[in-house]
Amino acid sequence: MDESRTQSKAARLRRIEHKLYNTPHGLGAVELANYCGVDRRTIYRDIEALDAMGVPVWQLDGKFGIERDGYQSTVRLNLNETVALYFAARLLAHHSDENNPHVVGALDKIAASLPDATLSEHMSRAADVIRAKPMRSNYVQTVETLTRAWADRRALEIHYWAADRDKPQLRVIEPYFLEVSRFEPASYVLAHDRLRNALRTFKVERIQRTELLPEHYTIPPDFDPYTWLQSSWGIMAEEEVEVRLRFSPLVTRRVQESVWHHSQRLELQPDGGCVLSMCVGGIREIRNWVLSWGADVEVLAPAELRAQIAAESERMRVNYRANS
Repeated sequence: MDESRTQSKAARLRRIEHKLYNTPHGLGAVELANYCGVDRRTIYRDIEALDAMGVPVWQLDGKFGIERDGYQSTVRLNLNETVALYFAARLLAHHSDENNPHVVGALDKIAASLPDATLSEHMSRAADVIRAKPMRSNYVQTVETLTRAWADRRALEIHYWAADRDKPQLRVIEPYFLEVSRFEPASYVLAHDRLRNALRTFKVERIQRTELLPEHYTIPPDFDPYTWLQSSWGIMAEEEVEVRLRFSPLVTRRVQESVWHHSQRLELQPDGGCVLSMCVGGIREIRNWVLSWGADVEVLAPAELRAQIAAESERMRVNYRANS
């Protein structure tokens, strides 16, 4: 077989593998043949080739698919890409407050595949850090079910214990996106909530029970989670508000070192301080971040956030005065 035909077949196998992986209900030989521009006999030979390569192909009722739980992809990384992945692993270790065996398994596999011994060792250590943390089997099961619902576009029944309720509430959701918080060890699912008939954000750690439902759903083609979350400070997509903060000279250099939000504008002040302005989605999530700067920050706007910070500062003053 000449080189061009070999390359053509290899490219076609990759297309078929990718297409089947992303079609949970499988495709027939005719559909695959039309997709690849070949005849059915070629598709049957390609399926046999994928199976011989170790791809977990299934066949049922005339359709072919890939068993996603048993599927393992191959990724080749250069040195700089490996270091970038190492940084991600370290962030994951810091972010995780419990043992998620899927996270540990992924890091172990990456560590075993890395050619650089030093980076491989540190990747393994990142896995060990997470492995040593306590495991909540209910949380792991919830994440697994959420993942399956999101991947297969299946509705999900959840028992959700919101922070402002005294008991869990039954909800049926259609997961659109999974996200992690930048500021706390928590994960969230952005989903269409059938009870409210609107998009809502649910904290995964507050989901008590889950049940995968048989009916499927479709994510609207114009929905873009990155656009939806663009103005949020963390995970909440609320009405945009301009936040203006004045920082003292003591922390100005630290403020300048980071990009806190894509909309930020930084103005240096004559006294060595600075004013940071941002348009963010609501004030609920940014409130604790502002408080973390203590007396080195003053809220200039909005008035509601300024009042909340002032009230919290007064509560702190009373607490410390009472205990002195």
